[in-house]
Amino acid sequence: MLLTHVVIVLIVVGVLLWLVNSYIPMARSIKGILNAVVVIVVVLWLLNGVGWMGSIRGMRLGG
Repeated sequence: MLLTHVVIVLIVVGVLLWLVNSYIPMARSIKGILNAVVVIVVVLWLLNGVGWMGSIRGMRLGG
């Protein structure tokens, strides 16, 4: 994963999220949920991109 690709995606996602938060009227709670979902998806995408998701997928909870 190229660093420039990561930076461009983060900028685009940030601008889109800012536009949605600024110009689309929604309840505050829905905006909070939307922001949380976007952040979680971006973090998971980054973890997958740097190769850390493979080790997370191999983990087992419990016995």
